[in-house]
This record gives sequence, structure tokens and C-alpha cells, in this order.
Amino acid sequence: MSPDADPTAELEPREVFDRVGGLPAFERLVAAFYDRVERDEVLRPMYPEDLEPGKQHLALFLAQYWGGGDVYDRLRGHPRLRRRHAPFPITPEAAGRWARHMAAAVREQGFDPAAEALVLAYVERATPTLVNQRPDQAQVLPPGLAVLPQQPPGHGSGSSA
Repeated sequence: MSPDADPTAELEPREVFDRVGGLPAFERLVAAFYDRVERDEVLRPMYPEDLEPGKQHLALFLAQYWGGGDVYDRLRGHPRLRRRHAPFPITPEAAGRWARHMAAAVREQGFDPAAEALVLAYVERATPTLVNQRPDQAQVLPPGLAVLPQQPPGHGSGSSA
């Protein structure tokens, strides 16, 4: 692959589940993410005392999203992410913290570059959709969110769908 090639081009999103090691890989990812949430003074109060059900739900959601079958739907029904997160005051700051913790957890998993790039792109794409409290309507996410590595000008395709 050339240095300018898109690493996600070689992998279909539904193939990520098998490529990273199935449900156990997503359970490890979620454990690494929640380790960070437990130490975050902004996010931790937004979560219930018992984090185990949330860990299970997130791992199953991610597994389903990345090709692991309808494991989440069978247990919880359609994800309806905005509706499920509506009761929580998700500010741009909270969303940015969530994204940074998730991106750090993804990066430490040792996923192959194509799988990692797809998951990080999803985190960056999905995070702003959950913001439901905007103190400054002009800014959806705080500057420097950048869960994806920044490419020098003139590299990459310029936009992604």
C-alpha cells in the first residue's frame, strides 16, 4: 500500500468484527474505554454506579455495528443512539472527552491499521450526533478533538463518505 493510500479501502466495515477477533476484542476495547471513563471527572457522574450493564451493551453494540450479527438488537432492540442518550447532558466538552477516551482505547488494542482507521472514523463521525446540549451553537465539538491522525496538506482523498 502506498503512503497516500486509504487504509480503510482494503476492508469492508462488516469485516471488522472478524478481523479484530470477534466479541472478545470489543469487550477488551470497551474495558479499556471504561477504565478511562471511571477516572474522568466530567463523564463519570453521567454513568450509573454499576458500569457492567453499560459495558456489555456497548460491546454488543460495537460487535453488531462491525459485522458480528444482530447480537445487540436481540438483547436491546434497535440502538436508537440519540434517544438512548437523550436523558444525559451531553455537551460538546463531554462528547469530546468521550471521543478522546474511545480513540485512545481503540489505539491501544493493536487492531490492524485498516480496522483501526474504520473504527476511529466511526468515533469521529458518530460523536457529534450525540451532543444534546450546546452552550455555543456555532461549535459542535471542542477544537482539537481530532480522533483521527491529521494528514499534511495535499495527502489523502480530502473527504470521506
